[in-house]
Amino acid sequence: MVKSLLAAVLLLLASAIPASTQQVAITFDDLPTHGDLPEGQTRLDIANSILTTLRSQHMPLVYGFINAVQLESEPEGIAVLKAWRAAGQPLVSHSYSHPRLNDLTTAEFEADIAKNESVLTTLMAGQDWHWFRYPYLQEGETVEKRHAVRAWLQQNGYRTAQVSLDFDDYLWNDPYARCVEKHNDKAIDFLRKSYLSTADQYITVFREVTHTLYGRDISYVLLLHIGPFDAKMLPDLIALFRRRGFTFTTLPEAMKDPAYSEDPDIALLHGGTFQEQIAAARHIKFPPNSKPTKELEAACR
Repeated sequence: MVKSLLAAVLLLLASAIPASTQQVAITFDDLPTHGDLPEGQTRLDIANSILTTLRSQHMPLVYGFINAVQLESEPEGIAVLKAWRAAGQPLVSHSYSHPRLNDLTTAEFEADIAKNESVLTTLMAGQDWHWFRYPYLQEGETVEKRHAVRAWLQQNGYRTAQVSLDFDDYLWNDPYARCVEKHNDKAIDFLRKSYLSTADQYITVFREVTHTLYGRDISYVLLLHIGPFDAKMLPDLIALFRRRGFTFTTLPEAMKDPAYSEDPDIALLHGGTFQEQIAAARHIKFPPNSKPTKELEAACR
């Protein structure tokens, strides 16, 4: 009863926080390539679309997390990474081959991270690239593995880039490529509406759980992917966040929020966002949520 009353008080206080305190840092995963290519588009087209939007919307620095293994199968992807840097945007690490930590030994996982460093060192030309995001947000299926990887990252100068706002944006990218190929404008309109409505729902979901955990908004970190539909929808997504009262910040600034200093120190088999980890550690239920997964899978088949 006392805990329930305290949670209710914290939510009430959080709702009184001015909207201007809401901040979010946009980040992009899986550079240089993600998802199927729509007919008539190149990987560089997608990157340039995103970069043009970031410039026209006067966005702060947006960190791009790379998997350099993609250059083995698509060497032309180096143009994407060079364009990102030419636009003044930073590149950081998402591991070399995007493996699941659960499937590797600690030593194998650390070696995969290290293999990404030569490309980052070259492209970042003396600037700091020591941010790391775990593939699939999996930080280890055992506490021992979690501790070991965290220790290695710290010893090698890395900081972990958490995710605190996510709506599985990647789900829309392959359906969009299919619908473009079929010139199905009605289906593309469904993709647009469902993308924005799902993003809007998850802004609410993550704010709700954050208020429950901390009694306030934290500086959020949004996970996006360098996919074709993300590029198309980025102007509308930025507009949605502005309507919801958000201003924009950078990953390093967002990660200065004291909330991120909390370590849940648990092993989650399937990984999760920062709040999902903290909620699990505190035995707090995550708010109800849903995505149109089946509809997206069926779109333009």
